[in-house]
Amino acid sequence: MSGVRRAVRVGFVVAAVGLGGYAVVTRWGAVQHGFAQLGYLATGAALLAVLASLLTTMQGWRVLLAGLGSPLPLTVAARVFYVSQLGKYIPGSMWPVLAQMQMGSALRVPPRRSATAAALTMTISLGTGLAIALTTLPLVAMPATAGYRWAFLVMPVLLVGLHPRLLNPIADRLLRLARRPALDQPLTGRTVARAVGWALASWLLLGAHVWLLAVRLGGPAGRTVLLALGGYAFAWCVGFLVVVAPAGAGVRDVLLVAALAPALDVPRATVVALASRALLTLGDLLAAGAVALPAARPAAPPAPEPVSPPRADETAR
Repeated sequence: MSGVRRAVRVGFVVAAVGLGGYAVVTRWGAVQHGFAQLGYLATGAALLAVLASLLTTMQGWRVLLAGLGSPLPLTVAARVFYVSQLGKYIPGSMWPVLAQMQMGSALRVPPRRSATAAALTMTISLGTGLAIALTTLPLVAMPATAGYRWAFLVMPVLLVGLHPRLLNPIADRLLRLARRPALDQPLTGRTVARAVGWALASWLLLGAHVWLLAVRLGGPAGRTVLLALGGYAFAWCVGFLVVVAPAGAGVRDVLLVAALAPALDVPRATVVALASRALLTLGDLLAAGAVALPAARPAAPPAPEPVSPPRADETAR
């Protein structure tokens, strides 16, 4: 059975990495031209912001999983989370969740806990992202995204539903509908608040990576802060809701270009969107590779135990 699980995991990673790489290769001409305009310094700083955002997102998921009764060490949690996130590049939104359930079961994490933590991580990201967009975009660029205002309708429901008095009964009800046992350990307000804090930190870092790219191409530093933060958050949330495209491809890019319109013309905003897409894909691949490669190395054989010399009284016998 372990061999089958390993084969499934390897096949999942190969398929996800292949699709993620294909997303970059198909746009390589435009991406290469965009990187040439951006330069190494801005591109490197934006990539660091992306990697930091992946760390904060993973920490939020880890906090929720621990709150549900399955705490994981940092390195183990990073391996499960980063590898499973490659499923974003396979059409459909459930692949990361299924990967977390499969990898978590090998660590004695009940599948219902993995599924609940994954669903809550996405819910918190979606709710906080829409909240950030709603508090920033009306100040600078709301007309550019007016056609997608329907996304804001789900925000109050998501945020109110995160209160433990509603969250725990809803989670138990959904688990019963799926014919699974209820939560062993209900989530506390402190746990949810910590997860929300990590999500907000992630959005700030993701906004920073867009801001770095946009300012390098001539966007005014002050005004572009709100555009980058709110525009990217809104573009990601709408792209997430449009589940047909892998990782929101297409929809997210178009909305990000529209949100940046007050600061950049369309060609330069398009460069930012393409560079952002490439850096996010590269960040996912680097994070997954960093945690997967050490785990794939065979363990070193145990060192032989030293043989103690015989005692004098034993040799005398």
